[in-house]
Amino acid sequence: MEQKSNSFLETERIGTLMKRYAIPCIISLLVAALYNIVDQIFIANAAYLGSYGNAANTVVFPLTVVALAIAVMIGDGCCSFVSICLGAGRKEDAHRGIGNAIVLCTGAGLALAAVYLVLDEQLLTLFGGRVNEETFAQSKEYFFYITLGIPFYAFGQAINPIIRSDGSPKYAMVSTLAGALLNIVLDPIFIFAFKWGMMGAAVATVAGQVLTCVLAVRYLLKMKAVKLVRDSFKLRFRLIRRFLALGVSSFLAQASLVLSMAAVQNMVVKYGAADPVFGLPQYAQIPMAVLGIVMKFFQIVISIVVGMAAGCIPIVGYNIGAGRMDRAKQLFSRLLIAEAIVGLVALLLVELFPAHLIGVFGASAESVYYTDFAVKSFRIYLCMMILACVNKATFIYLQALGKAFLSMLLSMFREVVLGVGLALLLPRIFGLEGVLYSFPAADILTFIASVFVIAHTYKLLRTNELFRLSQET
Repeated sequence: MEQKSNSFLETERIGTLMKRYAIPCIISLLVAALYNIVDQIFIANAAYLGSYGNAANTVVFPLTVVALAIAVMIGDGCCSFVSICLGAGRKEDAHRGIGNAIVLCTGAGLALAAVYLVLDEQLLTLFGGRVNEETFAQSKEYFFYITLGIPFYAFGQAINPIIRSDGSPKYAMVSTLAGALLNIVLDPIFIFAFKWGMMGAAVATVAGQVLTCVLAVRYLLKMKAVKLVRDSFKLRFRLIRRFLALGVSSFLAQASLVLSMAAVQNMVVKYGAADPVFGLPQYAQIPMAVLGIVMKFFQIVISIVVGMAAGCIPIVGYNIGAGRMDRAKQLFSRLLIAEAIVGLVALLLVELFPAHLIGVFGASAESVYYTDFAVKSFRIYLCMMILACVNKATFIYLQALGKAFLSMLLSMFREVVLGVGLALLLPRIFGLEGVLYSFPAADILTFIASVFVIAHTYKLLRTNELFRLSQET
């Protein structure tokens, strides 16, 4: 009798499995986040780009998140689906699901790049690119070259969780790390030595994404738990519907974040123009640049949080498929505690050392208004980091359980109802500072909802309902 693939997920100690899967996933996501963050650091420290380049980077960032949203919907959904299939011993569905995911992410990346090339000016305007002429010009230059790399970026990000589901989290980490290191090497060469400006930052990023994509393709040719054959790539909408349903919460988490950023960045432009300092043309780009830096720090923290939770998806899925609810419950408890600790450490950093954090992004070359607004932004915008971390872990764990709809509702509530709604409402009361208040207010209200969901999740893990549903997935 053939032994089930990855059977160690059912027998190895939970703590050991969390380290084995979560750490490489955290590193992979941190490295992926570094693409944009490294660009911003080098841009900020180039005197001829400065806060204008920083603001341009902030404008383009949400449009890269759109590509990421599509990629994680396919990749995370396929990861959950494949893990459950392997736990239940259904290898045929596993390899066909992976093949269909490859076809989907390839087509989606090409289609999105085409849309971006046609609608570049409209999209940049939508995300606050016209705060002043210099910011818009640099945004357009940066966006053009970033768009050329969208198909490679989407493919690499989609395949990364699939590689983890095949039992190779370290390879997933290394492939992403290789691309990011290439970006780090090329950024200073293109920006400082060649003086290519925003184009140089973008080309360095795309070069790294291409390398990650190539390494992903290399792995797909020699997978361990399943083997891809020609039949794997025949589109089967029955399977596509199933794994996209599991990944839709990941998509909505990212896509709704884009809506939230659009609202926030437009409010920054609107209420920044009404500010006595930032209403002046020479300072108009500062709030947008600072907001981008604060969001980049949050992206680093949330990469750790998501990495912990997403790294555990194969463990949860396999044990649910194998009927081991006790292990799934134990993992959930450990995950929530670990995420809260990450949030606490991040909170201490932003409250105690905001000036040091902003200094990494070239604050010494900027006006005092830049530094003052940045310190205030860090302390207000991120003051509820602990709750934000617990909320995000809850969303992803629900997805791993196959509770995609509930996970989707929570994500939508946080990012759209509260993220967009409060970003539009609070500036009417508090002006530009209202934009900063909107983020912690949304996390507080979301956490209240998450408490009830966490209690419901523990109740589910004491029943056989999830095991029954896994057999139907």
